[in-house]
Amino acid sequence: MKKYAFNELTVLQYVFFIHGTQVGIGVLSMPRELAEEAGTDGWISILIGWVCATVASLLIVNIMKRYPGKTIVDLIPVFFGKWLGMVVSALVACYCALAAMTVIANGIGIVNVWILSQTPGYVLAILTVIPTYMVVQGGLRVLGRYAELIFYLTLWMPIVVFSILPYSNWLHLLPVLKDGWMPVFSATKSTILSFLGFELAFFLYPFLQRKQYASLGIVVANTLSMLIFMHITVFSFSFFSPDEITQYTWPTLNLWKVIEYRFLERIDIIFLAFYLFFLSTTTLPYMYFTVFTTSQMVGSADHRKHLFILMILIVVGAWLYTPTFIDLKKWSEVWSMTGMVGGYIIPVIWWLAIQLFRRGKGGQKG
Repeated sequence: MKKYAFNELTVLQYVFFIHGTQVGIGVLSMPRELAEEAGTDGWISILIGWVCATVASLLIVNIMKRYPGKTIVDLIPVFFGKWLGMVVSALVACYCALAAMTVIANGIGIVNVWILSQTPGYVLAILTVIPTYMVVQGGLRVLGRYAELIFYLTLWMPIVVFSILPYSNWLHLLPVLKDGWMPVFSATKSTILSFLGFELAFFLYPFLQRKQYASLGIVVANTLSMLIFMHITVFSFSFFSPDEITQYTWPTLNLWKVIEYRFLERIDIIFLAFYLFFLSTTTLPYMYFTVFTTSQMVGSADHRKHLFILMILIVVGAWLYTPTFIDLKKWSEVWSMTGMVGGYIIPVIWWLAIQLFRRGKGGQKG
């Protein structure tokens, strides 16, 4: 019997799992970050970031094809030994925990600023960890179904953005490459980091039912994320002037603030409420793989005890410490740097090592 048969994912769940992990905080701030680096040519950086993320994703899938029944946590002791493997596994768990904590803290900060300005952060943390525990305790299959459900529930959001078309000025996007290619390449850094989430394929591959579609699935997931990033970025560039957009911390929220209907005002509040579900599809996978890794380290198949402890630590941490906007930015930068190593650099090095090993054996498989 397969080790992970109980938590197997369908191809669609696999696609939406990775896509949901990618579409998180970046959607809110990406238009501003791109405008600061490359002006209204920043949309080109999204395409370059998509290419980089897709190449790295395919390398990860190609690597994991050699170990179809094992996750990265199973492989670490094989390559590093028992004790050094424990250290590396702990670093993997810390990376996943950092990603989850960064998204949770940013989500709480956004809600504090935009909706519940008088509500203490620890209260929002309690309201966050209760549904988080209920979903994550169900395991990977439940998370896959959850990601698929949230994708369908939020399909209306990109459609509503078309309401600003009459107020858009597409001349803001012209001329293309007004400052050359260097600003575009400089802005690519923020886009390739926004695609982080595909590195979870190191964990997901053995859970996939039809592994022959792993490459296609991860390309589709990256493409869906690219279309979302491109959609909101282009509309933001066309609505705000090139100088105005850099003044907003979260220009996507400001974009939704101007959308109104006769029967409904402040649709940005509704958007933010639904967007919290989007944030959860980023938080929950990293949360799950944090406790999945720690439970595997101690030889336990049940991750719920570790999850309960992590939830308590989050609430206590939110009660003792409220991060500032600068702190959140630093957390995001650390996550970005570690994600760059884990998502882009390590797959390239690992793949090259496999190719050199194969050549050393005369091209034989093994």
